[in-house]
Amino acid sequence: MIRGISVILYERHIVGKDEFDHPLYRETPVTVDNVLVAPASTTEILDTLNLTGKKAVYNIAIPKGDDHTWKDCRVDFFGMSWQVIGFPQQGIEENIPLEWNQKWQVAAYE
Repeated sequence: MIRGISVILYERHIVGKDEFDHPLYRETPVTVDNVLVAPASTTEILDTLNLTGKKAVYNIAIPKGDDHTWKDCRVDFFGMSWQVIGFPQQGIEENIPLEWNQKWQVAAYE
């Protein structure tokens, strides 16, 4: 049986604006269980680097029914912090046989 790990997702919430009218965020930690983590392939690493300028290190698969906001958030696992990058690959829940239907990439958090 395939089973994921628990990760800590830091959801970002806008709390105001700075003097340049850029949003200010507050991070709220949330534990998300059963997240699959797999190394990114060489092709995925190069494609992401060319498109975003960031080096994807891992792919994470999110369980079906998860309603957290993952885009551009920080996530902790394996004793390190990672930044969720890019856009998700997502399928239709009813048509996917396993427990996960969304895949994101993460890069080392800077």
